[in-house]
Amino acid sequence: MSKLVLALTLSAIGMTAAEANLTQQEADDIVKKFAAKESAFAKARENYTYRQTVRVQELDASNNLGGKHEMVSDIIFTSDGKRTERVVRAPVSTLRTIQISPEDEADLRNVQPFVLTSNEVDSYHVRYLGKESIDEIGCYLFAVKPKRMETGKRYFSGIIYVDDRDLQIVKSYGRATGILKKKEDQQFPKFETYREQIDGKYWFPTYTVANDTLMFQSGPQPIRMTVKYEDYKQFKSDVIIKFEDQEAKPQPKKP
Repeated sequence: MSKLVLALTLSAIGMTAAEANLTQQEADDIVKKFAAKESAFAKARENYTYRQTVRVQELDASNNLGGKHEMVSDIIFTSDGKRTERVVRAPVSTLRTIQISPEDEADLRNVQPFVLTSNEVDSYHVRYLGKESIDEIGCYLFAVKPKRMETGKRYFSGIIYVDDRDLQIVKSYGRATGILKKKEDQQFPKFETYREQIDGKYWFPTYTVANDTLMFQSGPQPIRMTVKYEDYKQFKSDVIIKFEDQEAKPQPKKP
């Protein structure tokens, strides 16, 4: 895998010197605050169901479409409240030159919808780059890369855009990385993930896109990937409380 170059100039990301001028302490305080917000969001998102649609397409040298992989699945809860994934539609893959690896599947679950919580922020180098507006939303930009990597674990390396009011990630740009368990010729694309405010409080991942050329030992392979996260719904269950072997069920609300 080639390394993502994170060096950016002020002019390249459209900010002034004044906007970029934060002290190290101020930048550290922002990181601490948005990591706490991300922790709250990660916990809240665990209580939502949603539909995930993944499409991966091979392209030839002329950008013509080749083989395709597609999977539509619902992230739901079982009757006993356990989170699970139910495949809704999965046509037979027609990919010819690439295949979806376990690392790709892990990236779909955890890296592309990247969340940087308080428990994980110390595992990353987080460097303040400046400010930029995205669709009239003021954002702090931070370069993020893992401090060290454990074999078999997946990490994010790239840039995150943090809303300067809500202090939550609204966009991430980079690629997944990690030390592979087996020495295989695996390549991982650069991607962008966008979030939207779903419940009026938290910013949820809604769209991931990648248009990249994977540089395999056998030669370059252009690919196009999209992931949609949609139809978010908060999961609510009927709680049954027991008092001395008697069940106290929730009472129906009066009209």
